[in-house]
Amino acid sequence: MNYISLISLIIVAGLVIPVKPIFGANLDEIIGRGSLTVGVKDNTRPLGFYGADGQLQGLEIDLAKRLAEELLGNANAVTLQPLSNQERLPAVIEGKVDLVIARVSQNVSRSRLVEFSLAYYLDGTGIIVKNPAVRSIIDLSDRKIAVLNGSDTIADLRSSLSRTRLIGVNSYEEALALLEAGGADAFAADNSLLAGWVQEHPGYRQFPVRLSARLLCVVMPKGLQYVKLRDRVNQAIARWQQSGWLRERAIYWGLPLNIQ
Repeated sequence: MNYISLISLIIVAGLVIPVKPIFGANLDEIIGRGSLTVGVKDNTRPLGFYGADGQLQGLEIDLAKRLAEELLGNANAVTLQPLSNQERLPAVIEGKVDLVIARVSQNVSRSRLVEFSLAYYLDGTGIIVKNPAVRSIIDLSDRKIAVLNGSDTIADLRSSLSRTRLIGVNSYEEALALLEAGGADAFAADNSLLAGWVQEHPGYRQFPVRLSARLLCVVMPKGLQYVKLRDRVNQAIARWQQSGWLRERAIYWGLPLNIQ
């Protein structure tokens, strides 16, 4: 049982049991040990995925290595820890990693648990199609769009494309099968993920639209002892934005920019 689960159990049960908090490493400790541990995705092209050489690569992997160079002077002084979606925030809270760069978008509920850096990419709901008759988002009126069950994308589509029929799927594999069989005319998800879809399935086209805005940020621990770490991370991201490095890497990995 992790720390958060234990705290929840104690609160629910009304028990008064002292629990020792779990703390991650602060900046001085990271510098002292000479290495940075970053939680990443390993199955989310083009943000974090295994290349043909078996090594992790992608925009977020570039960020992790660049932060290691920023903090420690060595881009290779980083341990990349693959995490599932459910593991991302607990890994920071429980001190299992120093930072998480794993397609985490900032929102109010998450901000109560962890700190977020400046955004390194503006994500949001987009759409891909294969049907040549669908040339723009206007052509999707009265058509069927596949969407992951339980995702934020559902609300985005109902707000922007109220006349379309949404077909729920449980996975990207199910969405692909549905599209290939003609059971849906399009698939909607975050643009970062759709960029990877198009790279893996070149017969599909990604519309230059963003139906919502989600800021992808570095996840960092809360607490005064982490202020220096958070400041260094934010200062680095601000410089990379100003210099154009972030934009250049996003373009390199095929992430859509300049979309509306």
